[in-house]
Amino acid sequence: MTSFLTHRARVHDARLPLRRRHSALRTCITLFAPYGFRATYHHLTLSAAIPRWLEADPEALVRAVEELHEARVLWLARTEEYSAQRRAEKRAGRRAVGDPRPWWLRSRWEGPDRAWYEDPFRHPPLRLSEYVRRQNAILDGADLPGCPACGDEGPLEPNSSVHGWVELCRGCAWAPVLCPCGQRHRLVPMIPYGWNEIWQRAHMSDDGMPNPHWPAG
Repeated sequence: MTSFLTHRARVHDARLPLRRRHSALRTCITLFAPYGFRATYHHLTLSAAIPRWLEADPEALVRAVEELHEARVLWLARTEEYSAQRRAEKRAGRRAVGDPRPWWLRSRWEGPDRAWYEDPFRHPPLRLSEYVRRQNAILDGADLPGCPACGDEGPLEPNSSVHGWVELCRGCAWAPVLCPCGQRHRLVPMIPYGWNEIWQRAHMSDDGMPNPHWPAG
């Protein structure tokens, strides 16, 4: 597979058809997606104002890939530091992974951010680099206020499960604690969606603003 930087360069290449540049952005997201693939793509459509009709603003693709690149640089730097730390710990005989586990190694299905894979509209509103900085700070021991993911300091939102009630962040559906049964349950999306609708940006207008008529009805 070609590298992130190769596909980033293709997004920038104005000589390429817009569909190919858009496809290159997709590949970049498959290689680095802080919110999960679908939620990260949805986030970038909003933050970079990618219109439904790409020809209306080709530079939106560049804005999107540069936001992704900025966050990836921060992530790469932290992973290198973590790798060096783990090598030193192993040499000292400490082979068990410490707590908290690095945010990029969390299980996508058992982590507190599982909702973003099931409801890609519930991701944090933060710029991706801000999210990465926040997660890196928590990994380094910082005690940040509010939701660990988005910083929202409002009350948690109760959500029903088959075993009782689970409290989620109102801002991003982060689940700070498990259900009383000890399991994490599926989150029913607030807005019914199909992946093709997100990929084709049915939620966006041609002016790069959210489509006020989506979803239909």
